[in-house]
Amino acid sequence: MTANPPVAMTIAGSDSGGGAGLQADLRTFAALGVFATTAVTAVTAQSTTEVRSVHALPPEMVVAQVLTVLDDLPVAAVKTGMLAEAPIVEAVAELAAAGCLPHLVVDPVMVASTGAKLASDEAVSAYRHRLLAHAVVTTPNLPEAGVLAGAPARTLGDARELARRIGELTPGLVVVTGGHGGGELAVDVVFDGERLVELSRPRVATTNTHGSGCSFAAAVAAGLARGAAPLDAVAEAGEFVHRAIEGGRAWRLGAGHGPLDHFGWAADG
Repeated sequence: MTANPPVAMTIAGSDSGGGAGLQADLRTFAALGVFATTAVTAVTAQSTTEVRSVHALPPEMVVAQVLTVLDDLPVAAVKTGMLAEAPIVEAVAELAAAGCLPHLVVDPVMVASTGAKLASDEAVSAYRHRLLAHAVVTTPNLPEAGVLAGAPARTLGDARELARRIGELTPGLVVVTGGHGGGELAVDVVFDGERLVELSRPRVATTNTHGSGCSFAAAVAAGLARGAAPLDAVAEAGEFVHRAIEGGRAWRLGAGHGPLDHFGWAADG
């Protein structure tokens, strides 16, 4: 490659188990040909089975990381992951309002795949009233969509209603991802402010889905950094995550929800 690769940034927490968070974002960006930059929001003591401890960084340090990178590198898209605390959400929202976060993808990380809560009530309010207003794409899973909209989150019909409700909070696309639903198909429900689009693919029979939401949002940001339109980036991200889940379906890494095969190792082996 002689031309410079596109550059993207993840503003997210570290997963010490390596399956989700910054670690999943970095692998996703690399797999999709995008140079990754980071702003760490929190350090977690985490594995495939539990989140044992979370240590959030000061908001000032998060902002300093973002601005230092932006002063030097041509960041074309940004995704947020676990922001942990309301002051960090507020600080990131201020950066977005100032025009510092191009092609912003908000993954409102609130609940880990282990069931652990990763965001306070104040942080949820900050997402709703500050950050989503600046998102090009917002990517909650079904439980997170329920928290954001304050409504039931159980069925595909619920996902459609939740996408519409969250659409009232943001000018961008809303994607309620389908990994937490039932049935033979995983259906991502996309709302663009006027119409619903449903993107479906066969559900993979595996518990190895740790980091799937992070990877999806990072893949959307990678697509935007490469110049794709938002809906195209969403569709391509869904296919990428499906392949990564399929590739890692039989892995036995950890006793809980295992990681994804971002690099297609299963196909190579």
